[in-house]
Amino acid sequence: MSSPADFSLPPPAPDAAAHSHELAERIATAIGEEGGWIPFTRFMELALYAPGQGYYAAGARKIGAEGDFVTAPELSPMFSRCLAMQARQVLDHVGGGILELGPGTGTLAADLFEELKAQGAAPAHYRLLEVSPELRERQRARLAQRHPADIGRFEWIDRLPERIDGIVIANEVLDVLPCALVHRSGGEILERGVVVTEAGFGWEDAPLPEGELKRRAQAVIPPGDYEYLTEVSLAGEGLVRSVAAALGRGLALFIDYGYAQAEYYHPQRSQGTLRCHYRHRVHNDPFFLPGLQDITAHVDFTAMARAAQSAGAEVLGYTTQAHFLISCGLAVMVSGGDPGMTLSRLKVTSAVHRLISPAEMGELFKVLGIGRGVDWPLQGFQSARPLPLGLVEEE
Repeated sequence: MSSPADFSLPPPAPDAAAHSHELAERIATAIGEEGGWIPFTRFMELALYAPGQGYYAAGARKIGAEGDFVTAPELSPMFSRCLAMQARQVLDHVGGGILELGPGTGTLAADLFEELKAQGAAPAHYRLLEVSPELRERQRARLAQRHPADIGRFEWIDRLPERIDGIVIANEVLDVLPCALVHRSGGEILERGVVVTEAGFGWEDAPLPEGELKRRAQAVIPPGDYEYLTEVSLAGEGLVRSVAAALGRGLALFIDYGYAQAEYYHPQRSQGTLRCHYRHRVHNDPFFLPGLQDITAHVDFTAMARAAQSAGAEVLGYTTQAHFLISCGLAVMVSGGDPGMTLSRLKVTSAVHRLISPAEMGELFKVLGIGRGVDWPLQGFQSARPLPLGLVEEE
């Protein structure tokens, strides 16, 4: 029960194909039980998080050379070392610890903790909130190997703490939260959903009932009478709002690919940003091999900033990943203090180049900082080029 792909992708092993088929049958059953149609939000939730079968709930390798995509911490330890500089500044001011959301393979945690410990600033506790059992075990193994004497400082949790003091890091988390697809067609705004057809899963639009999703869709879809398909991530906003509400004193960093609202919902971006990642290939068919591929959408950072403000937090900064890392001392770290090594020379270093190059992660990835009780300039944003978010106070 999976739609055939119209592109050439590596075939899965027989056991992986069987796993995908079982998940597809589970999704098809859910569609039948829920009236023959489910919103794409529900499909994405099942495909990624169905217990024991979803992409992030099963045991297949996801991140790294053997997986489907590579994240910044896997590219170079310099990414984590830069974050450590920002983390230390916050921890020196407010105390507390570190909370990482979606810690991936544990590489960021291992490298960040190592850098802080080398500076004599190891946090008292480092919490990791991870929903994937497979990734959680990889994190435990990596941290036990890298920091055996300090493994007691690492704590795995299942939900956000009631109060958070210190720093929260969420690297490539918002993009994989289930999003809704909204579609303007014939002058009407509809919600795109999933049905079962003879060929597998298929698309079908349905009237959008009154509520927050319809209000948001009406607000963000640009005016016109042409077809327009895009995403709205109420789940992402909910997570940011929850983190903001739990912050006592400290900073939360959300690092992801995306845009401010004006650019996200540009008239020319009429087919949305939904993308799938399978064996380091990017395509746009979310029905291909459910459970074996990642499904993502770019982040509307304006919506995330407003969600933080609605929970009483302050927006402390918004810039590109390149500017944030450079502000945190990337050039000095890579050069080893060699004043003769200019940033232009650093860019030829392959991994660092990917982190900061406008053609790679440097411009597309953004860093949003929100917080409470932070009344000093943050290192990562202090000398960085600020980007407009389109919030009321900026206008």
